[in-house]
Amino acid sequence: MKAIGQDLISASDKPAFFRVGNAAALGISAPDNRLGDGLRTAVRSLSGFQKEALVSSAKTGETWRFVSDEGPYLNGHDAACCPLAFLSCGMAASYANEIRALGQIRGVEIRHLRLELDNFYTMNGSMRDRTMVGGAENPELLIEIDCDLDDAALNQFLLDATFASPLNGLMRGRVKSLFKLSKNGAPLTTDRALELDAPHLPDPDAGFEAASPVDSGFALLEKVGPTPKKEVADGTSAQASSLSDHQSRRLNIGAIATLRDDGILSLHQMQYSPWGTSFRLLSAEDGRAPSANALISAGIGFCFMTQFGRFVSMLNLDLPSYRIVQDTHFSLGGATGATGKPGAADPIETHVFLQTSETDQTAQEMLDISEQTCFLHAFCKTDLKTKLRVRRT
Repeated sequence: MKAIGQDLISASDKPAFFRVGNAAALGISAPDNRLGDGLRTAVRSLSGFQKEALVSSAKTGETWRFVSDEGPYLNGHDAACCPLAFLSCGMAASYANEIRALGQIRGVEIRHLRLELDNFYTMNGSMRDRTMVGGAENPELLIEIDCDLDDAALNQFLLDATFASPLNGLMRGRVKSLFKLSKNGAPLTTDRALELDAPHLPDPDAGFEAASPVDSGFALLEKVGPTPKKEVADGTSAQASSLSDHQSRRLNIGAIATLRDDGILSLHQMQYSPWGTSFRLLSAEDGRAPSANALISAGIGFCFMTQFGRFVSMLNLDLPSYRIVQDTHFSLGGATGATGKPGAADPIETHVFLQTSETDQTAQEMLDISEQTCFLHAFCKTDLKTKLRVRRT
């Protein structure tokens, strides 16, 4: 089956990921910093399921540009990693950061560290019947480590570190997201989606084209090749499987985190189900690569945007252009921020901008169904606990 839309990512002369050098001149800024790091993520649709995001952090002062695509399972061009890859890679990076920082605080020498994370999601129901619902299951984390702690002390050390991750705040608190909606430039009340009690933010469309890259000196996104296959219960690999009207499937996106000699985290994304291409991302907290929070925020925005594309393509609705501005608020890490507390987060706030000839009611339904089917908004609404395994090396 032919891929949907044009491959604008591959045709662009800009790198897929880059730090934006002219964010201030473009008027791109982060939200107020409530908890420790506030991130504003602007996302626009490009063509088909390709999307572009600009993520600005109040903590770092940086703005990063990302792109995302889908593989054959959504008739995509496979030009960049999928939305869920960003969450898995950011999550693995955040855990690695907290483990290393907690080791420094407690005087634990860590001679080797490798994290292997598996995230699981579900999609069940019928899109035409409006019964399709996205879900999230407990992540599984294998930590390979070499240190001198005994087994009991090591287990407690790693539990403390994972709870310290800022992402913990979106996993444990049953956080319900908040929304503002506008259609063709005019405000529109939400229907079932919870409405944010705040003014509408400006449409972000003007800032994307003029964003100029800062040369990092190395590729921040690399295509690795086909992900090694493994058995995933209720997994899928068929062409256009994610566009079927009736679905009962389970997704498994993984990330393997290792530390390079230069201190940057290498994140090997694994696309187990729906089966597809593996990509390598990088992360750092010192500006050389995107932060863990930036990757996580981009992933949530990209995943939500994908659900708009799925809904309108499956029901033949008119939506030639759509964008969001999403604010995520995280606490400082319990170890990286030296708070000694579990990570915390506020509900996600998303402003949705739709260009459509459909009715107001249909525009409201686009938002409702997109929230209902979004894996990562389900992630935030579900009480999740990372299942931890340890392997000594």
